[in-house]
Amino acid sequence: MDIMSILGWVLMIVLVGFGIVFDKDAGLVFDNLGNFWDASSFAVVMGGVITALMVSFPMSIFAKIPRHLKIIFMPKKYNPRDYIDQVVDLAEEARTSGLLSLEAKLEECKDEFLKNGMMLVVDAVDAEKVKGILESELDYLDERHAQDRAFYDRAAGYGPAFGMVGTLMGLINMLKQLSDPDAIAPAMALALVTTFYGSMLSNGIFIPISNKLKIRHEEEYLCKMIVMEGIQGIQAGDAPRFLREKLEQLIPGYLVKKGGKGGDEGGGKKGKKGK
Repeated sequence: MDIMSILGWVLMIVLVGFGIVFDKDAGLVFDNLGNFWDASSFAVVMGGVITALMVSFPMSIFAKIPRHLKIIFMPKKYNPRDYIDQVVDLAEEARTSGLLSLEAKLEECKDEFLKNGMMLVVDAVDAEKVKGILESELDYLDERHAQDRAFYDRAAGYGPAFGMVGTLMGLINMLKQLSDPDAIAPAMALALVTTFYGSMLSNGIFIPISNKLKIRHEEEYLCKMIVMEGIQGIQAGDAPRFLREKLEQLIPGYLVKKGGKGGDEGGGKKGKKGK
C-alpha cells in the first residue's frame, strides 16, 4: 500500500477545506462550504473534461482507470538488486552446467520478460535477434505507458480550460443582471467556482496521477533494462562476477546510497537508450 499517495490526497482535502472554512475573526465557519458547491458549475467542468477525453481517447483507455489506481495505491515492488541476483544466479548456472540446464530453472521464474528472454537464449536464437526482440518489447512498454499517462495529462489541461468556460458563462449571465447591484456579487462568486473546480481537478488529481504513473513506469523500466543487459551478458558468456558489476552500474546513484530498493524509493534512471 502506498501510504504517501493516500496521505497526500487526504491532507489536500483537509487543508483546502480548512482554508475555506477558516475565518480569522469568526474561527471555523462551516457554512462557507456551501459557497463552493454548485451543481451546474460542477457539471460543466467535470462533464466537459469527460466528454473531451471521450473524443480524444478510445474506450480501452477508460477501462484501464481501475488498473491505474491499483498501480498507484498498491504498486508492484521493483527492486533492481533482486533482478540482478536472479540474473547472476542464472549466469552461474549457465557457466557450470550449460545453457540447456536453465530450462528447468526458468519454469519457476515469475517474471515473464526474464523467462521469455532467457528461453530465446536457451533455444540458441541469434544474439542480434534476441537483442532486437527485447528492445522491441521495451519500446512497446514505453509507448503503452506513455499513452496511459497522456490520458491524465490531457485531462489536466482540459480541467482549467472548462473551468474558464464555466467562468465565462457565469460572467455573461452576470452582465445581463447589471441593473440589479445586489445580484452582481453572488453571480461573480458563482462564476469563479468553475475555475476553482478546474484547478482542483488538474492540480489535485490528474497531474499527481500522471506523475505517480511515470515513477512506477521508471521503476519497472529500470528492472527490465537490467534483465535485458543480463540476458545479453549470459548469452555472451560473461563471468557472473563481471556481470553483476556491469548490471550494478545501471542502478542510479541515489538508489545505491539508499540500498538499491527501487520499488520502495521511487523510479530509476533509464538505460542506454535514453527513453
